This record gives sequence, C-alpha cells and structure tokens, in this order.
Amino acid sequence: MKKDIENHIDIKLLVDTFYDKAVADESLGPIFNDVAKVNWGHHLPIMYAFWESTLLGKIGYKGNPMDAHFKLNQQIKLTPEMFNQWKTLFIETVDENFEGKIANEAKQRAVSIADLMYYKINNYYNAPGVAKEKK
Repeated sequence: MKKDIENHIDIKLLVDTFYDKAVADESLGPIFNDVAKVNWGHHLPIMYAFWESTLLGKIGYKGNPMDAHFKLNQQIKLTPEMFNQWKTLFIETVDENFEGKIANEAKQRAVSIADLMYYKINNYYNAPGVAKEKK
C-alpha cells in the first residue's frame, strides 16, 4: 500500500518526479527548457513551498504563479493541450507514488489550479476594464 502525502520529503518526491516527467515530455519539455529557460535551483524550492502550503497548510510560499504564466503566454501560446498534458502528468505522478486523502486533494487542486490558470490567461484581456495590449 502506498502512503499519503504527509511531509516535506513527500512533497519533494512529488514535485521532483513530476518535473522530471514534464521536462522529458515532448510537448512540455521545450516550454520549460527552451522558452521559459527555467532555473531549476530557483524554481523547485518555490514549487516545494507552493505545494506544502497548498496541501499541508505550511506557511512559506510567496509568489504569483499567474503573473509568471501570463508572461510565459506572451512568449508562447499556452494551449488547452499543454494544460491537459500537465494535468495528466501530475495526476500520474501522484498515483504512482501516493494514495490517500491528501493525494486525492493534490490531484483535485492541480486540476482546479490548471483550469483556473488557463481560464484567466485566455480571458483576462477580454474582461471589462482591462487595458488591451497592442499586438
């Protein structure tokens, strides 16, 4: 029987394993490596803090993931397929390593976050009162 997500070590396993898959993925890898040019030494601790805060209630995450993804979307159009692949890999990673209440919550939160992020990225500039960028 697999264990549930309980602590920093579990979060680190989840995040590291997920990003190993994402970077190796033919559709997502180029976004991380070639477009965003992610500094993993900087990014991974932020992701550990994000998921510890989200799943375990640990205080320590400071960041604005929407801003980072708005900027990324200006470099490359983030498509529904990209978000779906991200969700697939995340859920697969959770299922391969964990089971239980928090593991299920991780999958639900990941899907909700990805769906909301996609929605905001694609609807922000269409919202009333938002200044439109010139293309």
